[in-house]
Amino acid sequence: MSAPVQHHRFAVDEDGNDLGYVLSLPDGYDGGPGPWPLLLFLHGAMERGEDLAALAAHGPVRQIADGAKLPFVVVAPQCPAHSSWVAELSTLAALVEDVSRTYRIDPDRRYVTGLSMGGAGAWALAARYPRRFAAAVPVCGSWLQEAAPRLAALPVWTFHGDEDDVVPVEHTDRLVAALRELGGPVRFTRYPGVGHDSWTRTYDDPEVYAWLLAQSRSAG
Repeated sequence: MSAPVQHHRFAVDEDGNDLGYVLSLPDGYDGGPGPWPLLLFLHGAMERGEDLAALAAHGPVRQIADGAKLPFVVVAPQCPAHSSWVAELSTLAALVEDVSRTYRIDPDRRYVTGLSMGGAGAWALAARYPRRFAAAVPVCGSWLQEAAPRLAALPVWTFHGDEDDVVPVEHTDRLVAALRELGGPVRFTRYPGVGHDSWTRTYDDPEVYAWLLAQSRSAG
């Protein structure tokens, strides 16, 4: 993992529950007043555990490890091996608030993204706390179409391969259809001929990060 990524632990409660996470500050953070946008990244099931270096396998953390300069404060927690992101929603919300207090974060430009298990987590977290985020980018994640009314005002750009045999694309189809029926600002990129790994192409695309930066709660 490259030097720009810091390792931290977030104490969840007095029962010994905590969450390891990596954090990356953008170029210019120390010299500029901010505030800065925050990007919360939720990894997939294979990166659960206690090895924070595993988070460099995919997504924005991999981009940073490879030398990319992302214009966000990037926060990537690691899910415990015994849990999943949808079981950790209140913990993730508390982590976002803690980082927002500790660093110069723009409360109107906080974003969530994730892949596979993390894609489900991104959907679920945004549905639980829709007013805390300016946009969401779920990648090949499955969530309940009944959550659509809570997500209807949130800009969403979701991605899925149409040959995914782990999380079938129909899961995203249904939620996107429900959001569109409500007039929600949702974009859906459906990759033809792509299996479960729809994240490499997504997170390699600079347009995704540019789209996120264009979203602000103050503009809503």
